[in-house]
Amino acid sequence: MSTLAAASLVQCVFDALSDGAVHSGEQLAAGHGVTRSAVWKAVGALQDLGVAIAATPNRGYRLAAPIVPLEAGRIRESLAPEARARLRRGEVAWSLASTNSALLAAAAGGEPPAGQFDFLAAEFQSAGRGRNSRPWFAPPGGALCLSMGWSFASLPKSPAALSLVVGVCALRALAELSALPLRLKWPNDLMIDDRKLGGVLLELRAEGAGPAYVVIGIGINCALGIEVIRRVQAAGAEPTDLAALGMRRCDRNHLAALLLGHCVRGLLEFEQAGFAPFAPEWAAADALAGRVVTVRLAEGDFVGHARGIDADGALCVHGADALRRFNSGEVSVRVVT
Repeated sequence: MSTLAAASLVQCVFDALSDGAVHSGEQLAAGHGVTRSAVWKAVGALQDLGVAIAATPNRGYRLAAPIVPLEAGRIRESLAPEARARLRRGEVAWSLASTNSALLAAAAGGEPPAGQFDFLAAEFQSAGRGRNSRPWFAPPGGALCLSMGWSFASLPKSPAALSLVVGVCALRALAELSALPLRLKWPNDLMIDDRKLGGVLLELRAEGAGPAYVVIGIGINCALGIEVIRRVQAAGAEPTDLAALGMRRCDRNHLAALLLGHCVRGLLEFEQAGFAPFAPEWAAADALAGRVVTVRLAEGDFVGHARGIDADGALCVHGADALRRFNSGEVSVRVVT
């Protein structure tokens, strides 16, 4: 995999400001061999991307809160030994359209061998997306945008449950950071008090029952900032982030390593034993169980009480006169008045 993004002045200014200290425009300009006007434009570009930067006359620029930049080397060093032994390649880019799309494109030149993986993280995604191609907003440094490409020797049984497995793996990883009251909303959202902390997006490439390659995208909101939160709300979602939950300086390199490590263990277990070992954890964290939900389908909406998931990870909903199972669909909690 070639280098995915060259260093730019915008990235250099971001890296310089990441310590949270005040840096004068003169110092930044001299340090990078550019004019103060160029620095001013780079700061403006970061602000346009949603980075909260305070500008004080006659003093300089400062991030609202310090940030630990993403570094591929630090992620690799933080990996558990089992995961590190299965890593083929890992990279961090400054800016990409989508880490999932970039990893899928890179795999066209050769997927990792079965039981191995690549990872790709980015500070900023210009076309980040969730389910149904919904946009995923996150400023540089404000979220973990991580994709993992994994090869199966053969397509596991119940592939539709794979996103649920990854959700449980993410739950396990975040539990190592803090005792957060995390819930899982079928099929792929990480929730706290009905606010979205993160999500999972899977893209599977398989041929019959033969080898399969999956790209797993995981996005975790770390410190979005007020402006980005408003932007997400305007798009119809209610977000939360780790900063709002008390983790004001999350080391995203460590978080990425935890997620990758738990996903490696989880994917190996899923390949051998299917969804059954993960079902109890999913059920315990089910954000929809017992609630009235609407499942939106091409043929129309289905309304009923969510009754958990079946052995293959399908959502069970009891409607007016029948229990139906859904392997796909858009689900929302119905407000009962």
